[in-house]
Amino acid sequence: MALALTGRVLPAEDRRVLAAFAAQAAVVLDRRRLQEEADRARALAEGNRIRTALLAAVSHDLRTPLAGIKAAVSSLRSEDVEWSDEDRAELLEGIEEGADRLDHLVGNLLDMSRLQTGTVTPLIREIDLDEVVPMALGGVPEGSVDLDVPETLPMVRVDPGLLERAMANLVENAVKYSPSGPPVLVAASALADRVEVRVVDRGPGVPDEAKDRIFEPFQRYGDAPRGAGVGLGLAVARGFAEAMSGTLDAEDTPGGGLTMVLTLRAAQTRPEPFHPAEPERQAS
Repeated sequence: MALALTGRVLPAEDRRVLAAFAAQAAVVLDRRRLQEEADRARALAEGNRIRTALLAAVSHDLRTPLAGIKAAVSSLRSEDVEWSDEDRAELLEGIEEGADRLDHLVGNLLDMSRLQTGTVTPLIREIDLDEVVPMALGGVPEGSVDLDVPETLPMVRVDPGLLERAMANLVENAVKYSPSGPPVLVAASALADRVEVRVVDRGPGVPDEAKDRIFEPFQRYGDAPRGAGVGLGLAVARGFAEAMSGTLDAEDTPGGGLTMVLTLRAAQTRPEPFHPAEPERQAS
């Protein structure tokens, strides 16, 4: 690096000041270069960590349901065994569950890839929560979720597809970690210019020091139940929430458990229902 000046010759005192300025500028530039190199190194290390975790997911969480599907199909095709209707139905159910697990895992892997590469472009529009939230419950057993979304809530400004995906991940995660008994509660309420959706479970909960860590990719806290996946669901849900200018945080459920709080932007006004005007009566 060089600092060049044109014009009159500077006196010795000014040259000393200029030399000190040049030295300080060089230090700042060098520090910025080192910071950029450190940022690149961290990004490379994070990319390597994601790739390593992805390989682990492919080697285990993808192969496990594939192995189950293949075993069930091979059993059904076997000509040496006469399967009863009950056994056949059980094998078919196992195939369907394995296919659902694969579909869910691949969907989350693709979503996380989009978030990591910054290619998520939400299409924001104003909708009612009850248009989207019930659709997110399709992947959980019937009766495992209680839904409380009042019709009087203001509309929200979201991407319906991203919201449905985020809600599905939150609900499925809550159901997996909840004990048999009380269903998961999904409740919505208005708060100033925001709408909060709370997904409340009665599971083991998460300590305060781990509440932020569970939203990182490939992170699972404690003993994960069977079929819990590779720890992408909450990371995808938070990424989609932030893409819609919302937030997703974890709180303790009073009495035990974990509550996911999804905060969304409310629409400015709720449109009035349309009532066609009665035709004017002509005087006879």
